[in-house]
Amino acid sequence: MVTLHVYACVTRSQLASQKIITPRQQTRSLSLNLVEFESLSSAKKSTTQLNNMAISLSTEDKLEYQFYPVTSGQIQFRVKTANDAHVALTTGPTEGDPMYEVFIGGWGNSKSVIRKNRSKPEVAEVETPGILTADEFRGFWIRWDGGNITVGKEGEGSPFLSYQDPEPFGIGYFGVCTGWGATGEWLIEARCIGGYGEHPQRPSAPSAPAAFQAGTACWVDASGGMVPPGAIVGGQDDEPLYVGRAYHEGALIPGKVKPGHAVCYIPWGGAEHGKSDYQVLCGGNVAWIPTSGGNVPPNAIPGGETEDGEPLFIGHVTHEDGVVTVGKVQPSHKVLYVPYGGGEVGFDEYEILVSH
Repeated sequence: MVTLHVYACVTRSQLASQKIITPRQQTRSLSLNLVEFESLSSAKKSTTQLNNMAISLSTEDKLEYQFYPVTSGQIQFRVKTANDAHVALTTGPTEGDPMYEVFIGGWGNSKSVIRKNRSKPEVAEVETPGILTADEFRGFWIRWDGGNITVGKEGEGSPFLSYQDPEPFGIGYFGVCTGWGATGEWLIEARCIGGYGEHPQRPSAPSAPAAFQAGTACWVDASGGMVPPGAIVGGQDDEPLYVGRAYHEGALIPGKVKPGHAVCYIPWGGAEHGKSDYQVLCGGNVAWIPTSGGNVPPNAIPGGETEDGEPLFIGHVTHEDGVVTVGKVQPSHKVLYVPYGGGEVGFDEYEILVSH
């Protein structure tokens, strides 16, 4: 049983609107308590220190991960446990290949390792005697970028554990647990968890281009109909449609996430293509404004690029008995293409997504 507490200066109505959505739109129930957060940072400021918004949770002496969506290529946390603080990095909210595991203070609080796909030998390990304690919180960070996994201590810029994966994968979730005779208390920086705090500077998919930030908008990895917290609604077709994008034939193409079909549909080559792995645009101060042809406002949000490197933007249009569909704006074609009814349908008048 994991209980989460949000420590932040936000309103109760804001808390009520936040939730974590698990596959097939099943909501993970959270116990939220609004309290003032006393900063745990030391007097010396550091980029690896916690800010004034944190999620508190407890883990049992049970090697079962509790998963939460990530918003960027890092998590920062503090943990109070005698040994074996385990963190998993995965594509979805369950254990399964591919995945990384970081064990801090394992083997009787004597060493720390990185493991891939739950298999030995460890891909990286280092002696870390006494790195954890049940008497006080100890701070750490984990970062990933293009297959480079690094683990460090709060307040220290250099990692004490690292691994360069020659076959990286996109990370959309992290999980935490304790075991081997230890329970744990955790403080996890809220902006690292989907739906809380600030959002990232880049998506976690290793080959994706740098994410465009619109206020705090970001692209979050998802799959199988999953809709992360804070997802931007872009349309309606018997259910809300969300702004998504996916890779296809060397292109990164904006489209519509339809949860009931468990895919993101993208338009390409005259056809509608369903993708079970995709990214969803979340958060941000954004708006839809009318435009036409290839007229792209300077504050339009980039959504991807063609196989030839042309930038693509995000648009939607109302058509077919009031259906509102999201798709790609391709400036050189002076049109919005939407995936609908198995085809790629073009419109020269539409609305485009912009940042405020």
